[in-house]
Amino acid sequence: MNITVVGSGYVGLVTGACIAEMGNTVYCVDVDKAKIDNLKQGILPIYEPGLEEIVTENHQSGRLLFTTSLSEAVEQSEVFFIAVGTPPGEDGSADLRYVLEVAKQIGDTLTAPAIVVNKSTVPVGTADLVRAAITERLEARGVDIEFSVVSNPEFLKEGAAVNDFMHPDRIVIGADNEHARQVMSALYAPFIRNRPRTMFMGIRDAEMTKYAANAMLATKISFMNEIASLCERLDVDVENVRLGIGSDERIGYHFIYAGCGYGGSCFPKDVKALINIAHQNDFEPKLLQAVEARNDQQKHSLFNKLSTHFKGDLSGRTFAVWGLAFKPGTDDMREAPSVVLINSLINAGAKVRAFDPVARETARREFPESWFTDGLLQIVEGQYEAAIDADALCLVTEWKPFRRPDFRALKKLLNTPLIIDGRNQYDREQVKREGFSYYGIGRQPVHA
Repeated sequence: MNITVVGSGYVGLVTGACIAEMGNTVYCVDVDKAKIDNLKQGILPIYEPGLEEIVTENHQSGRLLFTTSLSEAVEQSEVFFIAVGTPPGEDGSADLRYVLEVAKQIGDTLTAPAIVVNKSTVPVGTADLVRAAITERLEARGVDIEFSVVSNPEFLKEGAAVNDFMHPDRIVIGADNEHARQVMSALYAPFIRNRPRTMFMGIRDAEMTKYAANAMLATKISFMNEIASLCERLDVDVENVRLGIGSDERIGYHFIYAGCGYGGSCFPKDVKALINIAHQNDFEPKLLQAVEARNDQQKHSLFNKLSTHFKGDLSGRTFAVWGLAFKPGTDDMREAPSVVLINSLINAGAKVRAFDPVARETARREFPESWFTDGLLQIVEGQYEAAIDADALCLVTEWKPFRRPDFRALKKLLNTPLIIDGRNQYDREQVKREGFSYYGIGRQPVHA
């Protein structure tokens, strides 16, 4: 097939590259000329394991093409994926301006029957808006071209997106006609040869499924963090509680790790958007509002533990931060707990020396330039360099190199043998034996 993917960000680039990997010809379209020029040279706008290889290979083979011209791609394609951003508005609603702008451009340039696929995460009813926008532009041109609108939400985990696309646990397709279902089935057939994993449903059902899935996962995280806060007050170790409840197959071990809050481009945005959808329909989403509030509060947990330990005075101190990305396997810092921690520390008069294996450049764009020039924030090249003369080490992102550090080397580097473990990576008793004071999430602190 010949496919066009509009939007070459995280979702669009993964979608385009993986579809091209199966032998299709894919046109990736983006209005950002610099991004397109870089992609042609093999320079990706994001870090995602395995993505650079398949982008480069398929581009060199001629199956993956990059362009700023939608009209050029339209002439060749039969399926159009809309994979542009839907950033949250001030009220938390998904901003559909980019989705609808693409729909209008498709209506302006469409020359043959086509299927238009919403890949972006969009509220229920967006397919109707996309259909109306395309129809309006076709009528303005005085042409009658048949097209279908399909909802095909993505379920990609940052850090494992290529594997998730190539080996999906489910493919959700919302379509209202048999032709669209057949075309989408053919497109995804190479990805599910081992067993059927395609779920067909109504368009609005598919749109809701994406939000419901992310809201459920966010709810599990916030629930466990709520339990963790209670554990701290009851002299209970939340790690043992996690093992105890995770063994129940109805609950499972996924997404029940206590920590310093979730971030990224999906959970925070989608929970806010679902809350907004509820309010627009005169429904009070009390559970979702609690999920969001708990997560916002959780992001301050590491700062609060530091403040408690140093009796509220952090001024003039230096703190090491391990991990800047919101999760391992990505350079994405959107809504990351590290951002809240670093902002809080610097606003309290402290300095920060931080390290992340891949998000260092992202961090330089995230924080004010004056913080770097004034020496308030340093992004260093090595994890142990961050600990030099620091008053505490804060583990924020559970990258693998952080899981089994050299505690003896750390103790020599730190001014104060103190670890604030935002992901419960360390054994409390071992850390104590190494001569550290330790604070975890949902665990009683230990002191050297």
